[in-house]
Amino acid sequence: MSPLPYLLEKEFKQMMRNIVLPVVFVLLPVAMINVVPRLATQEVKHVRFCAVDNDRSTGSERLVQKLAASAYFDLVATPATHSAAMAEVESGAADLIVEIAPDFERNLVRTGRADISLLANAVDGTKSGLGASYAAQIINDYAASLADPGSAADAASLITTRYLYNVTLDYKTYMIPGLMGMLLVLLVGFLPALNIVGEKERGTIEQMNVTPVGKFTFILSKLIPYWAVGLAVLAFSMALAAGIHGVTPKSGAGAVFVFATVFILVVSSLGLIVSNYSDTTQQASLVMFFFLVIFILLSGLLTPVTSMPRWAQVITYANPLRHFMEAMRGIYIKGATLPDLLPQFLRLTAMAALLWVWAIGSYRKSQ
Repeated sequence: MSPLPYLLEKEFKQMMRNIVLPVVFVLLPVAMINVVPRLATQEVKHVRFCAVDNDRSTGSERLVQKLAASAYFDLVATPATHSAAMAEVESGAADLIVEIAPDFERNLVRTGRADISLLANAVDGTKSGLGASYAAQIINDYAASLADPGSAADAASLITTRYLYNVTLDYKTYMIPGLMGMLLVLLVGFLPALNIVGEKERGTIEQMNVTPVGKFTFILSKLIPYWAVGLAVLAFSMALAAGIHGVTPKSGAGAVFVFATVFILVVSSLGLIVSNYSDTTQQASLVMFFFLVIFILLSGLLTPVTSMPRWAQVITYANPLRHFMEAMRGIYIKGATLPDLLPQFLRLTAMAALLWVWAIGSYRKSQ
């Protein structure tokens, strides 16, 4: 009879005896799915601005009110002069100055053009750039509504923007599928990395070395429990995402679990490889932390891959988290199917096969 069932029973018992692990399996997905999307967002809201209204007309007053009514802006002051507005920025009370030129309303109605100056505090480049862009869009929409019907400004108002896939521009819809991949790396990557090396430190690995259990069976018994845990945690995370944020896969959960099965094999095999070559749990932890940082930075989770230098984009093809994240976002946001994501699936499958063979070969029964 195969020793695999007994080895699996041993692994699951050891896992459940550690009182911390079951708690981590529950609390980490809750924190990752519920808290992180609310904090790790690139949406810019509540940009503080001060308005210098040199026109003092009904039209200029309505423009200031329109900006202040937006969820993206908070009006903090209406100074009378440019120098007073600059003092607000220099003190840190304001991020943006909207300065309306004299005769704003008259020029806009008569010619369809009027002068408005936007000055942004570029210490925080992202906030200032997006804030100025939002303000310019609101101002253009307002100018088009006041201009004569036959003017060029009115013609520009005929342009309609349509957002594909993520219609509401909700950043959580984009972030959550990527966080699920990072969650799997944390759990099914780190924990296997501490498994074999932990047995080395306790001395129990010597008992296994004198048994007739083959390397394939032994490594498989180490991987299957984390396969099960990873898929269970993923299902729990998907339920949290649907219940808390209303984020669900558009093409069904089946494709998600297909990719997750392959991806878990990749990261758990990598963890076992690190464990096989490490002598202490501290050493294994540091090596896996190094891989985790590289995976996250080169995955497209925080910054788009297309925004990276060309050499970095080439390196990302060796990052399994990038391919899994692309697949997850395609399934969740675009409703992509397995044929649509065949390149990502083939790359993950090749990595899984390579690392699986490496994990078996790197385990030495004589250690």
